[in-house]
Amino acid sequence: MVSEKMNTCTKINGGERVKRIWEIKQATEPNILDMYIYGDVKGDGYDWWMDEVIESETSANHFRNELAKYPQATKINIYINSYGGSVFEGTAIYSQLKRHSAEKIVYVDGFACSVASIIAMAGDKIIMPKNTMMMIHNAWNIVLGNSKELRKAADDLDTIMKGNRQAYLEKANGKITEEKLMELLENETWLTADQCFEYGLCDSIGSEEVDLTQANEMLKNVNQTLEQKLNFNKVIAAQIREMAKPVAVEPTEPEEPSSPPEPEPEPEQKRNNVLNLMSAIVKNNKI
Repeated sequence: MVSEKMNTCTKINGGERVKRIWEIKQATEPNILDMYIYGDVKGDGYDWWMDEVIESETSANHFRNELAKYPQATKINIYINSYGGSVFEGTAIYSQLKRHSAEKIVYVDGFACSVASIIAMAGDKIIMPKNTMMMIHNAWNIVLGNSKELRKAADDLDTIMKGNRQAYLEKANGKITEEKLMELLENETWLTADQCFEYGLCDSIGSEEVDLTQANEMLKNVNQTLEQKLNFNKVIAAQIREMAKPVAVEPTEPEEPSSPPEPEPEPEQKRNNVLNLMSAIVKNNKI
């Protein structure tokens, strides 16, 4: 799920204060925290030029550091409106919340999609207004390598999903079978609040609807992301074909060419092809 780095500063929109995309803050009552997950979940980056880690404000590492600032927290309200992101970061955040002794109340404010739905499963209670949704699916990845590496990547995804299924099943507490859950995951299923309640993936349905203006904007981004995935795959395939072209061998006896041969790429152009490929992989290798 491709994304750009998000601006998490509090914004003022027409005089109205807007929630930060990702925030943990102390609520008005002592020892109660409000946590907002409004956007992509993504891991830390690395600046190769400066040789330093760039901490993502939606990474498990950042979340752990922020949560450690409030050791006396007895209740955490978690507000989610996210179409997911990195399965590794999201699963780690889920585990951190599950271990925390505070009571966790999850509110789905729009969409809880992909790994964001797994984070939601950490809630002792999950509340979904009637017009909100979850989307669950099997993890995916983009892999380059030989046959052994590709098979290992597939096995790794199977292992990851076996663990992630347990998060849903534990929350469902017998209301859905693993076979049915696997079917829903395989089909990349959008679930209404009523369906989530039926399957045990939420505990109550709010009587009022929420404003899905921002959620609808997020859905547009989801569609754009799918298009980006397709374009990315096309770029990767074209770059690999270009680099895999055999080196032309001069014939022993020159022949009159039927048409002028295409000029060989200059060394700098070949170098740029490789850099473009590696840049695309680094930016888009998401699960």
